[in-house]
Amino acid sequence: MKEPVIEQPGLTPAQGEEDHLSLALANSAIALAGGHTVDLLGTPAQANLWLTERGLAPVDAGMREMCATQLRSLREQIRSLFASRAEGLPALPAAVRAINDAMTRVPTAPLLQWDDRTGPYRATPHPTTAILDHALATLAADASDLLTGPDADRLTACGSAPCNRYLLRYGRRHWCSTRCGDRARAARAYARRTTSQ
Repeated sequence: MKEPVIEQPGLTPAQGEEDHLSLALANSAIALAGGHTVDLLGTPAQANLWLTERGLAPVDAGMREMCATQLRSLREQIRSLFASRAEGLPALPAAVRAINDAMTRVPTAPLLQWDDRTGPYRATPHPTTAILDHALATLAADASDLLTGPDADRLTACGSAPCNRYLLRYGRRHWCSTRCGDRARAARAYARRTTSQ
């Protein structure tokens, strides 16, 4: 069993995370050398912070464990779809359903509200569940856009074991970070040295 690590790993965002929130979500569970993992959504407070840093929830959204669990579940469905796309395999129907469900749970327009004093107005509801539903819909829509858009052919898994992050490949680079690239080059050099002896 992999041992969880509490502190953040200090990795730079993988290529494409700035443009695709779903890529950042997929990369929020990080496998590190030595069998360690970091889950940036491990607690409700961490999930709230992750959403807040990306403009998807206010600081005081009050995420509960159920909310964090839903966010982690969407992450796993998106990771499944990214893996299918990167490896050229069929997608799991449950993952496609989960993305579509997340996108359709949120109204696309502000709803009609009625205040007894001021009368009718339109607004998007903002209790915690509506905030989470909106965040999930935004992330699911971004994943759908990435998978069907011009960047889809560049989606790949990091080529440095044990890293489990995804990135958008530019040129020949197949690593999510300089650290992973250095580790992959060192492993290749070591393999060359040991096979030539």
